[in-house]
Amino acid sequence: MLICNGKIVPMEGEIIENGFVSFESGKITAIGSMENRPEGDCEGDCLDARGGWVLPGLVDAHTHLGLFEDSLGFEGEDGNEDTDPVTPQLRVIDGINPMERSFAEARAAGVTCCVVSPGSANPIAGQAAAIKTNGRRIDDMIVKAPCALKFALGENPKSCYNEKDEAPVTRMATAALIRETLRKAQEYAAQKKRAEDPADAPEFDAKLEALLPALDGSCPAHFHAHRADDIFTALRIAKEFSLRAVILHGTEAHLVADILAEEGVPICSGPFLTDRSKPELRHLTERAPALLTRAGILTSISTDHPETPLKHLMRCAVAAVQAGMQPMDALRAITLVPARIAGIEDRVGSLRAGKDADILVTSGDPLDYRTRVTAVFVDGMQIKQEDCMI
Repeated sequence: MLICNGKIVPMEGEIIENGFVSFESGKITAIGSMENRPEGDCEGDCLDARGGWVLPGLVDAHTHLGLFEDSLGFEGEDGNEDTDPVTPQLRVIDGINPMERSFAEARAAGVTCCVVSPGSANPIAGQAAAIKTNGRRIDDMIVKAPCALKFALGENPKSCYNEKDEAPVTRMATAALIRETLRKAQEYAAQKKRAEDPADAPEFDAKLEALLPALDGSCPAHFHAHRADDIFTALRIAKEFSLRAVILHGTEAHLVADILAEEGVPICSGPFLTDRSKPELRHLTERAPALLTRAGILTSISTDHPETPLKHLMRCAVAAVQAGMQPMDALRAITLVPARIAGIEDRVGSLRAGKDADILVTSGDPLDYRTRVTAVFVDGMQIKQEDCMI
C-alpha cells in the first residue's frame, strides 16, 4: 500500500512537503519525497492524499475507553471496583468492551491507539493497558499489557470511601495505605528471593504479585493527581519505593512547573475541555500543556475519556494551540509524546520504517477547524471511508 502526494508529518525528523508513505503487512516500509517513491506511478493499491497532511495515528496516554460505556449507566460502568481500596491485581483488559461505539468514533477521528486505565476511586486501582482502537476481541488489540500500575490521590478516593464510612477518608490515609501495601510487596519480593526451596516461598498473593513490576522499575506507576500537593505526594512515594512515576491530569502542575521540571516527571495533561466539576479542578486551564512544555516537561494531552470523548483529542490539541502551545508541540503531544510516556514508541506515535502502519490522512492542517479526516489506517487496515466523514 502506498499513500502519495501528501504533506508527510512524521513527528520524528523533518516534514516532507510532497511525499509518500508505503506499508506492507501492517508495518511502515518507507517514507520519503515523491521523487524518491517506489518504482511506478501512483496506481493500483495507492491512496492519493491530494496535498493533504499525512500523520501518525493519534495516541492518548490516559483514557477509560470501553470501561464506562456510552449512555448505559451502571450496567456499562466497569472502571471502579470500589468495594476494596487496594486492587492492583485487577487487569483493565478484563473490563473493556471493544464493541462500545466510542471505539468507532475514536478511530474515525484518527485516534488509533490509547492507554486504558482503571478509574481513580481506589488508591491502588489496577493494571492499565495500551490498546489499538480497531478490533472486536481485546486480546487482538493489545499493544502492551500491563503498561502501567494505576494509583490515585486526592479527592476521588476520599469521596468514594467517605460515602461508605470506610478508610481512606483523608489524603493522609490514602498515602499511608499505598505505602503500607508497597512495603508489604517489597517484603513479599524479598521472601521470594530468599527462598532457596520453592516450598519456602511465601504463599501466592495476587495483590502483592501485581505490584512487583512497579517495584522493580519494569512498569511505570501512573498517579492520578490534580492538586499540586497531591502531585508532590506522588513523587514522595515514588522516591521512597523507586517507582517510575507519571502524573495523570496534573491540573495544578503548571503552578509548580519549575519544580516539576527538575524532577523530570512526565505529565498527561487534561482533560481541559470539560467543566470544573469538583474543588480540586479550580485551576483547570487549557494553557497548561503550553506552560508545561515550555518548562521542559514531557507533556502529553489527554482526554480522560469519557470526561472528554476520545474523538475530540485533536480538538483538545487545537484548544492548547489557541492557548499558546506551539502547533508542532501540540501534534507531538497527541502522537509521539504519549507513545513515549506509555513505553510503546517502538510501535506507534511517529511515521518511521518498522513501526505499525497507524496513519491519519487529513484534507489539510489538522489544527484547522475546517479540516476533515479523509483516511485512517490501523495496522495497515483502512477504516471504512464512511466512518471517517465526521
